[in-house]
Amino acid sequence: MDKLDAFLTRAEALMARLEPLLPPAIPEPDWSAPAFRWCRAGLSGWLEAIHAPHTVRLADLTDIERQKALIVRNTEQFLAGRPANNVLLTGARGTGKSSLIKALLAQYAAQGLRVIEVDKTHLPDLGQIVALVATRPEHFILFCDDLSFEEGEDSYKALKSALDGGLAQRAANLLVYATSNRRHLMPERASENREGWVKDGEIHPGETTEEKVSLSDRFGLWLSFYPFDQHAYLAAVRGWLAHFSLPLDAEAERAALQWSQLRGSRSGRVAWQFACDWAGREPAERVAEVGR
Repeated sequence: MDKLDAFLTRAEALMARLEPLLPPAIPEPDWSAPAFRWCRAGLSGWLEAIHAPHTVRLADLTDIERQKALIVRNTEQFLAGRPANNVLLTGARGTGKSSLIKALLAQYAAQGLRVIEVDKTHLPDLGQIVALVATRPEHFILFCDDLSFEEGEDSYKALKSALDGGLAQRAANLLVYATSNRRHLMPERASENREGWVKDGEIHPGETTEEKVSLSDRFGLWLSFYPFDQHAYLAAVRGWLAHFSLPLDAEAERAALQWSQLRGSRSGRVAWQFACDWAGREPAERVAEVGR
């Protein structure tokens, strides 16, 4: 018995040391949640439920009316079971690309829309995600934020298969909505135009370029976002101040313009950040910081 007790003690000590290294048990997705995040540990991946996702109202997003109308129409087609496209939202930073997708969740969650956030590094797991949701009655948007790829990265190939379906049919209840500051998602270099003329250059450099742009071509709907001019920026400030029940009076307008000058940018994000700062001040502190 002494030997058995010693063996069991050693086995328990060994398991205590190994247990932190083992992947967690894969939980069953909580399908009651409106949003999910794909998580990975070791060789295991699972859908983590997000019961209180960060969302905004469509009405709060200003100066992107055309983009809103197009993505709303596409999403409503999707929810109605009609043909719809994967969507690529590209352009200037802070202009509402990610917020627009979050606003869709707030608008259509009651109609069965769900959003799954997937990090770029987890794109090779898309096949597992598709298999998990394929038989569900809900409609899923697979959300890839700030999507771009550098030289040597090949995870984009999994995304290409998910967009076109590969040999297996594309899931009827899943679309991909991705945001990026790059329209073609992958870097293109001037040297590629003369690749065939340099020593050991590729004989068919055009095929390499085609490979790079083919990923964005798989998105059926492209939405472009542009930097805000002063009028659009102040309209965004007015909207976000109204969110805090504050007016855009002359003092707030001066302060908002100074805020954008300090940031070197005018965008919806900068407008939101100013509104948070302005609303957080005491009434006596709500003055333009001239000369500071």
